[in-house]
Amino acid sequence: MEELPNIYERLGADNLQLLVDYFYDLVFTDEQLAPLFSNTPKEVIKNKQLLFLTQFLGGPGAYSELYGHPKMRARHMPHEITESKAIAWLQCMNKAVYRLPIDEQLKKDLFSAFPKMAFHMVNTEK
Repeated sequence: MEELPNIYERLGADNLQLLVDYFYDLVFTDEQLAPLFSNTPKEVIKNKQLLFLTQFLGGPGAYSELYGHPKMRARHMPHEITESKAIAWLQCMNKAVYRLPIDEQLKKDLFSAFPKMAFHMVNTEK
């Protein structure tokens, strides 16, 4: 039986780069999210996200090779992540996904990969 392509294979590296670019254009101007990223150069943030999403969506594991196991919740613990910030993050991701030049089903499949992860990052009640 032939294995179906994963989201990374269906999306492709070029569209994933577009997603990261669109997403951070929104994040860096979002009043709730922008302060979370103020201490690191934007290109460093975008590159790490690209490597992480490549691996998260089923592509090569370059993130783990460079930075070790993702441990995303632990890496985000120094930052105050509220439910409202998780929702803002998801809204930015949703807008970025739906700007991509891909078919509607892939947009749905791609976005559906994010809500569980976003809410898993919440570490502060407000």
